[in-house]
Amino acid sequence: MSSPVTPGLLILHGNQMELLRAAVFSWMRQHPLAPLEQEIVLVQSNGVAEWLKIALAEQAGVCAATRVALPARFLWEAYRGMLGGDAVPKRSPFDKGPLTWRLMRMLPALADEAVFAPLRHFLGAGDPERRLQLAARLADLFDQYQVYRADWLDDWAHGRDQLRDGAGQARPLAPDQCWQARLWREVHATLPAPQRASGRAFVHQQFVDASEAGQAPLGRLPRRVVVFGISALPHQTLQALAALSRYCQVVVAVPNPCQFYWGDIIEGRQLLKAAYKRQPQRGADLAQIPIEDMHAHSHPLLASWGRQGRDFIRLLDEFDGAADGRFDNLRVDLFSEDEQELDRLPLLAQIQSAVRDLLPLADHPHAPPPPRDRSVEFHVAHSAQREVEILHDQLLSWFGADPALRPRDIVVMVPDIDTFSAAIHAVFDQHRRHEARFIPFEIGDVKDRSVNPLLVALEWLLRLPQQRCRQSEVRDLLDVPALAARFGLIPDDLPILGRWIEGASVRWGLDQRHRDGLGLGQAGEQNAWIFGVRRMLLGYAVGAGAHRVTEQ
Repeated sequence: MSSPVTPGLLILHGNQMELLRAAVFSWMRQHPLAPLEQEIVLVQSNGVAEWLKIALAEQAGVCAATRVALPARFLWEAYRGMLGGDAVPKRSPFDKGPLTWRLMRMLPALADEAVFAPLRHFLGAGDPERRLQLAARLADLFDQYQVYRADWLDDWAHGRDQLRDGAGQARPLAPDQCWQARLWREVHATLPAPQRASGRAFVHQQFVDASEAGQAPLGRLPRRVVVFGISALPHQTLQALAALSRYCQVVVAVPNPCQFYWGDIIEGRQLLKAAYKRQPQRGADLAQIPIEDMHAHSHPLLASWGRQGRDFIRLLDEFDGAADGRFDNLRVDLFSEDEQELDRLPLLAQIQSAVRDLLPLADHPHAPPPPRDRSVEFHVAHSAQREVEILHDQLLSWFGADPALRPRDIVVMVPDIDTFSAAIHAVFDQHRRHEARFIPFEIGDVKDRSVNPLLVALEWLLRLPQQRCRQSEVRDLLDVPALAARFGLIPDDLPILGRWIEGASVRWGLDQRHRDGLGLGQAGEQNAWIFGVRRMLLGYAVGAGAHRVTEQ
């Protein structure tokens, strides 16, 4: 049976994801939706999504009718639900994909103008690959502007070459940056008039205005949306969620490392003065303490690493104060409590507790950590491959020491998963499932083009004129099952073909013309692929007699 779901904005703060997860699941159980009604949960990554779905299945017995999505895609659907499908297209011409190809067509015609001199320098002699690379970067840049600096785009579209700061003060664009405003106006000029109002910034403002005016939704909106574990969201997204809370229930579970208000401990605090502060002050008013003395009154890790989190929590306070009492001023703060003295905790727990309580260095425990404490370790490795090997060894030691620990209980975070994906497969895939060193794993948030062999091969072939076509590169192409099947090769043929290629002394380059295109024509055709093919054909023509082709 479903229960009434009160529209409104409920924000939960906590310093542990497990506490937030338990609170969200408890709220879902106490306020259930209809049996077949979809529960929507917004997260910041696919890894968090999988972790959340596994936990929900464990606690509820099943994870069904639950959609875990990224915020940007959901918000566009919410815009359509509020304003109607006619006002909001399924895909905007200002999205990165369509905008990339539009810029690809526009750049050659604009490059000769004086204002586009910075772009002309990059484009050079009109190389299509460089033009596509630039178009993709510019499309991504304008996409971010639509989310974070919609006011800039609005000024540029109306002919004002200026930038506004956080306080709304405008200053002229630098001469070498005026091309951005001009390019944005040219993008608008290439679109029909109705499509110019389909950009994310314009649609968002229409959505907010319609919500503030109390307009009834023209489509369907969900009854509840849960935003879980996201450590940073742009102001535009928070504004949209606050507007959506007038029609549905929005539950935001926020990871907050500190139970006190800590927005005043970082340089630049004067730009974020808040009339409403959800968290209490700890002791003295930190806003009155000079930044250079802040280490004596607060935790240095928050001051040095916490700028983005500080800004996000400050923005949340702006919307948290406007909840209109629809939850009877309900405030949920979930901060863990230490079960023993601080100096008896493991080192990691000591750091977390000191951050939670905003303790300065002088108040930290100075006793050594417990013996054999491995809660915080640092390893120095000379390559990504070695890093993953160390990780594999550490995981094996943890599994051996704790039989209750399972692979699905572990999440490994890296700054750029595409850099590590090949090393992860090389290290973790070398052991078979029946071996003692086998560890099951799954890579999240990785692009298809970096793990799909066919996409990698296609990308390589599209760059063929610029490739040196080394022997190893072409042999890697033949290892792609789809390419091997296209040429009638079976797995047993590949080792034989490899020996033939090696015996024919193929090294790099297709032929003389290919090497000329690379500017390396002086190397001739010696050890090129055409050179190797001729040797193979001559060897075949000679037959099995006394003559043979020898390596040179």
